[in-house]
This record gives sequence, C-alpha cells and structure tokens, in this order.
Amino acid sequence: MIAYLDTQIVIWLCQKALDKISTPALAEIEISDLLVSPIVLLELQYLYEIKRIVQPAQVLINQLASQIGVKICAHPFRDIAETALFESWTRDPFDRLIVAHARSNGYSPLVTSDSKIQERYPKAVW
Repeated sequence: MIAYLDTQIVIWLCQKALDKISTPALAEIEISDLLVSPIVLLELQYLYEIKRIVQPAQVLINQLASQIGVKICAHPFRDIAETALFESWTRDPFDRLIVAHARSNGYSPLVTSDSKIQERYPKAVW
C-alpha cells in the first residue's frame, strides 16, 4: 500500500522531529510505501529559497530516500492537473496539487498535519 507525504511531514521526518507527528500518521508511515508528489519537491525548494528551511529540496528527499525509502511519484501530470481542477476549496497551488496527486493515484492516503486538507480530503491521515 502506498501513502503520500505532505511537505511539512517531509520536513519533520528530516529533522527527526517524530514527536510532532501524530501516532496514526506515524503508523501509516511505518506500514506504507512512501511517495511524495513532485510538487512537494518544488515547495521544499521554495521554502529553502525564502530561508524557511536550511537545506535544498533534493538534499531532503535524498535523505529520506536513503533512510526510509521515500520515492518521488511518477504518476502522470495530466491526471493530477485534471483532478486539481476540482480541488477548488483552496487557492494554495501546492496544497491543491498535493491532494490531487494522492486523489488521482488510487485515492491514496495522504499524511498531513494541515487541518484544511484534513477537512477536505477523506483519506488524509493525522
């Protein structure tokens, strides 16, 4: 079974801040094959460029790839974009595409601490 990781979860995992992640979310991380949407990679790079995190995106993803086997998902962008057309509950393009990615790829679980995503995506895990 696969599960997607939201951007904040990737950051906390890299920081080894497991105390910030809920017990159900940690359980999902433990049992799932973990994926990130390429948009998470882009959001991480954006956060690095505005100095909200201290390492570039690729360093963080490589860290999680080697530590827990996280992979960047290759689900077709066209499917994600078409699904994102219906994620009109947010104006945040990152959230819109991250949720659309999980939804378009088998309505997969999405590990997220974001309360707006939790309210709008029934397969959100927190």
